[in-house]
Amino acid sequence: MSAEDMARRCDPAEWEARVALAACYRLVAQLGMDDLIYNHISARVPGRDDQFLINPYGLLFDEITASSLVRIDVDGRILDDTAHTVNLAAFVIHAAIHKTSHDAACVLHTHSDASVAVSGQEKGLLPLSQFAMRFYDRQAFHDYEGVAIDLDEQARLVRDLGPHKVMLMRNHGILTVGRTPGEAFMLLYYFERAARIQLAMQAAAASGAALVIPPHAVCERAARQFWDLQGDILIPGEREWPALMRRLDRTDPSYRH
Repeated sequence: MSAEDMARRCDPAEWEARVALAACYRLVAQLGMDDLIYNHISARVPGRDDQFLINPYGLLFDEITASSLVRIDVDGRILDDTAHTVNLAAFVIHAAIHKTSHDAACVLHTHSDASVAVSGQEKGLLPLSQFAMRFYDRQAFHDYEGVAIDLDEQARLVRDLGPHKVMLMRNHGILTVGRTPGEAFMLLYYFERAARIQLAMQAAAASGAALVIPPHAVCERAARQFWDLQGDILIPGEREWPALMRRLDRTDPSYRH
């Protein structure tokens, strides 16, 4: 089916979700946080708690378009007329979160370098920068079990994520959960920036510079400012996402096809 045919036949809400999810893939690629044809981002089909959209296995993130996304259900059945398959690990991870969390409209998983690096540190992301304060005492951890292709790992993924929106998968990568692709993307962006800064500071400290970590009360106050939306702070993505979409539309609007 051509992109034009799919756009005509698709429910308008689903097509809008497809466009936003395709944009998310392109943005992750633009910022160098993708991993060739691996990693995955999913979005729940509007109005369907048992179905979600995900990337076709074998396409680079910068090749993803709205029409190329594959619709599957939480049991792994492909619901679109497509020759594409879906990464088994993608199904295992994303189905686990979508079918147990009402707020998980978008689930994002990458192997971005800095996040993987801090996932192997005992305390994960440290409160060393303002970027990191958002995640102070608000990051989950899931121990590495090998490639995520076993269905019995789903229960442990859900258990370990708990109420959090960000989870470090030890020695593996990061998972973010958002009410929109914009929120999931911005949580990844801010975490990865914080992780890069942490690694740079730790490298400097190895040469003798002492690290300065603010007191618990200050870190907690900063975290609450972000999560309680104090002052003019908004949900991640509310301000940034429209600007990022405009950038995509200026540079390569093919994601909309």
